Amino acid sequence: MFDIMGMMGKVKEAQAKIKEVQSRLVHLTAEGEAGAGMVKVLVNGDRKVLKIGMDESLITPKDKEMLSDLIVAATNKAMEAIEVKIKAEMKTATEGMIPNIPGMDLGNMFG
Repeated sequence: MFDIMGMMGKVKEAQAKIKEVQSRLVHLTAEGEAGAGMVKVLVNGDRKVLKIGMDESLITPKDKEMLSDLIVAATNKAMEAIEVKIKAEMKTATEGMIPNIPGMDLGNMFG
């Protein structure tokens, strides 16, 4: 028989664990690069850009558009990488707390 009160207790426990993990995500970082490493972007688990680095050879007026494209590409890669890390942290934090209910995707709760 399904225990709704037990399930509600697990949900509250999971919510508390999720809040705890979310407060630590700011310390999680990921880097994305483009142009064979000529542009690098560092982001954190709060989805904030922390640092942009680029090869000095790209800093010329004629390469302005290419530099812009490389920054966008590196930022997108960094954001994709941090999303993977965030989901892994959340999955680890809530593992075994909430039963696997078919059709219920909790992965979207974390972003």
